[in-house]
Amino acid sequence: MSSFPVCADVLPPTVSLVPVSEVATRLGVSVSRVHQQLRDRQLIAVRRSGVAGVPADFFATDGTVLRFLAGLISVLTDGGYAPAEILRWLYTPDESLAGPPVAALHGHSAREVVRRAQALAF
Repeated sequence: MSSFPVCADVLPPTVSLVPVSEVATRLGVSVSRVHQQLRDRQLIAVRRSGVAGVPADFFATDGTVLRFLAGLISVLTDGGYAPAEILRWLYTPDESLAGPPVAALHGHSAREVVRRAQALAF
């Protein structure tokens, strides 16, 4: 049993994952701190081929976690969404966003993604 939550891998196979140990290195924190972020639902991890990882899309080009990600996860979790459902929603293409919500989190549409998550959750 894992000391941190890991959900089913519902991601498209093309989605790159960053192993949890590498997430710690990127963020300059301990692995136990990353485990706490996963328990606190600031990040979501999946297990693929026996390795727990966080989608690479959750990180900005400077290596930090996307600014609106933790709030988005929190809104959807509070609305009753399970981690696997959150991942499915983030990676489902949306024509009005010109791609999946996770891609929009990297640009000017990030606040719109959060607004849509709030509408979904309530």
